[in-house]
Amino acid sequence: MNKQQSDNFPESPTERSRRAFLKGNAMGLGSLAVSWLLQQENVQAKPKGVSSGNNVFDLKLRQPHFEPKAKAMISLFQHGGPAHMDLMDPKPELSRLDGTDYPGEVQFSFANEASKKLLGSPWKFSKHGQCGTEISELLPHTSQIVDDICLIRSMHTGANGHEVSIRYFHGGIPGVLGRPHYASWLLYALGSETENLPAYMVLTDPRGLPVDGVNNWSNGFMPAMFQGTVLRPKEPRILNLDAPEHLQGEQQRQNLDFLQALNKQHAKRFPGESDLEARIASYELAAKMQTAAHEALDISKETKQTQALYGLDDPATKEYGTRCLIARRLVERGVRFVQLFLNGQPWDNHSNLGKALPAVCKRTDKPSAALVTDLKQRGMLDEVIVHWGGEIGRLPVTQNQGGPKKNGRDHNGQGFSIWMAGGGFKPGMTYGKTDEFGHRAVENVVTPNDYQATLMHLFGLNWEELQFFNNGQKQIVTAGRKARVVNEIIS
Repeated sequence: MNKQQSDNFPESPTERSRRAFLKGNAMGLGSLAVSWLLQQENVQAKPKGVSSGNNVFDLKLRQPHFEPKAKAMISLFQHGGPAHMDLMDPKPELSRLDGTDYPGEVQFSFANEASKKLLGSPWKFSKHGQCGTEISELLPHTSQIVDDICLIRSMHTGANGHEVSIRYFHGGIPGVLGRPHYASWLLYALGSETENLPAYMVLTDPRGLPVDGVNNWSNGFMPAMFQGTVLRPKEPRILNLDAPEHLQGEQQRQNLDFLQALNKQHAKRFPGESDLEARIASYELAAKMQTAAHEALDISKETKQTQALYGLDDPATKEYGTRCLIARRLVERGVRFVQLFLNGQPWDNHSNLGKALPAVCKRTDKPSAALVTDLKQRGMLDEVIVHWGGEIGRLPVTQNQGGPKKNGRDHNGQGFSIWMAGGGFKPGMTYGKTDEFGHRAVENVVTPNDYQATLMHLFGLNWEELQFFNNGQKQIVTAGRKARVVNEIIS
């Protein structure tokens, strides 16, 4: 309401009561609910720089451009850069030439600790599944799902830094802040499948935020309603979700009815105000979330068999397994996109590779594989994409010379591996390859822009036609960079 409107309609006793009521009676809504409701409310202000053009400013369910293969996605992002030649991309020639000098040029991030001495993987690889994909002994559980995953061995960012490549993967341009995560594009294009939970949820690590912090789930230049909503990393996942005891039951119902009556009376004073109507509708979501969030986050109702599948009976896997299980429960209830993060960048093994790499594998391998297995058992994998991978890989040469206890690997964005499962990706296949040392992608190179275009396609969207106007400028998910849908990996 502008100043003139305010002068023409002085604040009434009813209005003062409504504001006081909203201010003083949260009625037990948790921080997650409040955050989500405020995100929906913020969009009504049409933030500076957002053109009304063809943009949409709601989360109503919308039809894709064509029949989709996927309806939801879970991203298991592995910050730091998993060492692909030690995990999913065996290099016999690298092992044969271990200790000799690399014959090509290497771009180091830490030149003061650099070496051109090749470091062969100390771990054995074996073929698994009907497809015969070779996987390291460090990933015994991933090796059991190779017939369900599409392993891409030719990812390429062209940059060795963490933040620059993370932002490329999520936002479409290397290193640039202020771009929406591709999940924000999905919400903008398709809306929400649920009225009871946020459509884009983030599960962070209780040990701390990942590298690049909240930028990992930014809505960029899009309205705040398309931003990721973060769950607390430990119990209670949502603070103050329940109403205080003296407001529960009939008392709460009466309070909500009274608030609704005030809202309706307020709306009558300003007919045709769509933003006001949207705000009222968003607050009505609150009561639904109180029930839906409780139920969605209650993993105690899962069978002991399912809990064991995710490793909840093992201290090494319990925490990450719990979040993977929650992710499955969320998409099962209509959440469109869930992303899990680890603290810092635990795959960033510049030294002590022999201990650090097995430790992070132990923590994540079983829960990650369990998620794919569980989705498949429930008949959900056909429509839910699972992504596993980091922003970069590692170099084939050793860093921090000094023997097995000090050896590590530096950054490498020239070639590395990720895997995808479900939602239209071809199962049981490998795609692309790196050179004989695992340094550079040399066949069927896939960039983060190709990754984004392919995901949009699987969700039934033409990535080039999906547009958002910012400051009068047309924006697309790949930021206008060259991209392709990788049809070879689509079933």
